[in-house]
Amino acid sequence: MNRECSIPSLKKKLLAEETLLVESNPTTNQRKPGWKAMPYILGNNTAERLANFGIQTNFIVYLMKVYNMDHVLAANIMNTWMAISNVVPLIGAFVADSYLGKFLTIAIASFASLIGLVILMLTAWVPQLHPTPCSIQQQQSGICNDHTDFQLWVLIFGLFWLSIGTGGIRPCSIPFAVDQFDLTTSEGRHGSSRFYNLYYTTQTLVMLINQTLLVYIEDSVSWTLGYGLFTMFMVVSIIIIFAGIRVYSYVQPEGSIFYNIAQVLVAARHKKHLHLPAFEDSEGAFYDPTFQNDSDGKLPLTKEFSCLNKAAIVVEENELTNDGSCKDPWRLCSIQQIEELKCMLKIIPIWVTSIIVFIPPGQLSIFSISQALKMDRNIGNFEIHAGSVSVITLIAIGIFLPFYDSVISPLLEKITKKEQGLTTLQRIGLGHGSAILSVVVAGLVEIRRRKLTISMGDSNGVAPMSVMWLAPQFLLIAFCHIFGTVGYTEFFNKESPNSMRSISNSLLCLNISVGSNLSTFIVNIVHSYTGKQGGSDWLDSDINKGRLEYFYFIIAGLAVLNLGYFIFCARKYCYKVTSLKDKK
Repeated sequence: MNRECSIPSLKKKLLAEETLLVESNPTTNQRKPGWKAMPYILGNNTAERLANFGIQTNFIVYLMKVYNMDHVLAANIMNTWMAISNVVPLIGAFVADSYLGKFLTIAIASFASLIGLVILMLTAWVPQLHPTPCSIQQQQSGICNDHTDFQLWVLIFGLFWLSIGTGGIRPCSIPFAVDQFDLTTSEGRHGSSRFYNLYYTTQTLVMLINQTLLVYIEDSVSWTLGYGLFTMFMVVSIIIIFAGIRVYSYVQPEGSIFYNIAQVLVAARHKKHLHLPAFEDSEGAFYDPTFQNDSDGKLPLTKEFSCLNKAAIVVEENELTNDGSCKDPWRLCSIQQIEELKCMLKIIPIWVTSIIVFIPPGQLSIFSISQALKMDRNIGNFEIHAGSVSVITLIAIGIFLPFYDSVISPLLEKITKKEQGLTTLQRIGLGHGSAILSVVVAGLVEIRRRKLTISMGDSNGVAPMSVMWLAPQFLLIAFCHIFGTVGYTEFFNKESPNSMRSISNSLLCLNISVGSNLSTFIVNIVHSYTGKQGGSDWLDSDINKGRLEYFYFIIAGLAVLNLGYFIFCARKYCYKVTSLKDKK
C-alpha cells in the first residue's frame, strides 16, 4: 500500500530549477506559519464545534419538549437537516476553492452560523416563538397545544442558516489549517499529520462535553441558557479566527476548478488521434510552463490515465504565444492541470471505500442501546444510563490518539523508516479491520447475552451480565475512528491538489450522508424480509425475541467485502509526488 509514482527523466532537472525559482521569487518563498497559526484555527474550530455539536446532540429532545412534536416529526426534521448539512459542504468547498478562498468562506459561514444560533436561542427564549409549555402527562394524553406554522418556519429559518454555516466551515477548516504547513518539507508534512491527531482529539473532547455537561444544562436548567451558551461559543469562535488574521498563510483561489477540468477533457478529446511520445524522449513535447506557486510543489507528468496526457502535447508552435503561454486553453493544457485532475480521479475509488467502513460504528451506536437496556447496568450503587455507554468510545479516543501521536508513531517511524511510521492507506486499513472486529465482537456478546436471558426462562428479562461486556466493541469503534477517520482525512488532504483540497475534504461530509442512507436501506431490507413465513424479525423491538447478532454478522460481511475492495485499490494506488519534495 505504498507505491511511488514514476517520474520521467526530463523531470530530474525540475528540483534544481524550482529551487532556483523559489529563491528568486519572494512570493513563492513566503514562509508558512505552521504551528503559530494553530492556536487560532484550533480555538476557532473548538468553539464552533461546541456550538454546532451542542445543538445537534439534544435537538430531537428540544423539538419534543419545547415544540410538543411527536417523535416521528422530530426525527424527520432532524434527519432532513442533517442530510442537507452533509451535502451543502460540496457547494461551500467549490466556492472556497474557486472564488472566495478558505479564510473568507470560513468567516462568512461563521456569521451565518451565528445568525442561525441566535434564531434558535430566540425560539427557546421568546414565548411567542414556541408553543405553550406542556407537562409530560399532557404530552402522553395528547392534549398539548401544537406549534403554529409561523413558529415552525422560524425554526426552519434558523436551521437554514446553520446549514449554510456548516457548508462553509466544515470543508474548509482542515484544509485551511493544512495550508499553514509547508508540505514540500518533511517537517511540514510531519506537522500536518500531528495536526490531524490533535484536531480529532479536541473534537472528541467537545463531543464528550456536549453529551454530558451541556445536555444536563439544557434538560435540567434551561433551554434558553443552553442555546445562549452555544451562541456565545460562536461569538468566541469568530473573535478567535479574526485574531490570527496577520499570522495565516493564504492560498488564493484559482477560478472554477470545473472549468479547468473541462478544459483538460476537451483538449484531450481534441487530440485523441495523436500518439504519445515515449516518456524518456518526451522533453519539450509537452506544455509545461514555469510553476509560480510552491505551496504544494509542482506535479510531474505520470503514466496513469495517459490518455489525458495528450491534452498537453504541443503540436504546432503557433499554439504558444511569444512569452511561452498557450493561446487556447481549450486546445492545450499544462501538465499541472492534467495531474491535478488525475489526483482527483485516483482519490474517488478510495473515497467509495469510506462509505461502508463507517456503517458498523453507526449501527452499533444505535443498536447497542437496545443491548444495554437488557443487561445489568449497575456498578455498585450507580446505574449507568443505556445511552451513556458509548462515552467509552470518546474517552478511548481522547486518551489513545495523543498517545499514538507522541509515543507509538515515533516508535513505528524508527522501525519502518517512514514518516509517521505508517502510510495513510495502512492506517486506513487498520481502521477497516477495527470496524469489522467491532461488529463481530458485538455479535458474539449478543449471542452470550441472549443465551443467558433464555436460560433464565424469562424472554423479557434482563440478562445477568454486566453492561461492561459492551466495552470491547466501543473500544474497537474508537480504533476505527483513530485509524480510519483520521487516516481518511489525512489522505484526502494530502493527496488532493491544493486548488481542490476543500472539494476533496467535503467528500468526508458526503460519505456520511450516503452512508446514512445506505444504513437505512440495509435496516429496512433486514426488517422487511426477516420475520416472514413465521420466522422471528431479527430487528424486533424486543431484542430478546429478535436475532440482532445475525444483523451484526451481515454488516461484518459487507465490511469484509469492502476491505477486500479497499486492499485492491490501495495496492494499485500511486501516492502523489512533487518536484519540490523534501525541500529544505
